[in-house]
Amino acid sequence: MDKIAVLIPCYNESKTIAKVIADTKKALPEAVIYVYDNNSTDDTAVIAEKAGAVVRHEYLQGKGNVIRRMFREINAECYIMVDGDDTYPMEFAPQMAELVLELNSDMVVGDRLSSTYFTENKRPFHNFGNSMVRSAINHLFDCDIKDIMTGFRAFSYGFVKTFPVLSKGFEIETEMTIFAVQNNMQIDNVIVEYRDRPEGSESKLNTYSDGFKVIGTIIRLYKDYKPMGFFTIIATILAAIGTGFFVPVLIDFFETGKVDKFPTLIVCCFVLVAALQTFFTGLTLSQVNNQNRRDFEYRFMTVNRKEKEVLEKDKG
Repeated sequence: MDKIAVLIPCYNESKTIAKVIADTKKALPEAVIYVYDNNSTDDTAVIAEKAGAVVRHEYLQGKGNVIRRMFREINAECYIMVDGDDTYPMEFAPQMAELVLELNSDMVVGDRLSSTYFTENKRPFHNFGNSMVRSAINHLFDCDIKDIMTGFRAFSYGFVKTFPVLSKGFEIETEMTIFAVQNNMQIDNVIVEYRDRPEGSESKLNTYSDGFKVIGTIIRLYKDYKPMGFFTIIATILAAIGTGFFVPVLIDFFETGKVDKFPTLIVCCFVLVAALQTFFTGLTLSQVNNQNRRDFEYRFMTVNRKEKEVLEKDKG
């Protein structure tokens, strides 16, 4: 088992990957550097290998798929994940690793938004999107994460081996954050500087399509992790619609003693019944979610126990 493993997912980063590896060696000389190439059409893999990294490949396209492969294959006490585009200064990595190794942090967030991100990033919609996603998640999940979509993070062995990677693309960072928050893991924050990509290096993130995927991921995970809140919102909307159409029918009945709009009354009844069923669906799934959290705690303890056994075996 490695002490520190630096994980670098890459797709066409030939212009920057050598510098990222060199900076990593300088900041963390004891770390093993893994570059996972994701079907690059340039010389990223060749350059990374010459620079001294362990190069592996993931042939399913998408950052989420790469991270799934990394987390399955690499065993380490501490994982540092960083993009291969040279936008994150690696001198902050030792502080992040220390939080995992010495202070039991499960995830350390490299916070760009509290430093230079908004001045360095030349894409205004990215700035707006990051702020919107951060506000939405902090509000929906009752947390205070400073940077939701940063690609610079540190993880514990327990986090990596219990995190179920479901996303295929850039929405993976959002999924990681919500997973850690929902399972009450220790999350720490390190403010890091951010620099925009060097000239000639192009971002793989599509502002609109990937943005909608992130929003969809937030909604899906809110439904999965907070079913009571999610289904209560839907039930409230249905109840409001049903009541809104029912009130005129009720007023006519009090005035005339007759019900002239039977189709409207029937639809109202169905909508109100649907609202009631939706509420109880949320209540049932909330109980299931509570049981899932208990099961997770057991799995988390099992994984941590396994880590200690492996470390003792390595020392022996």
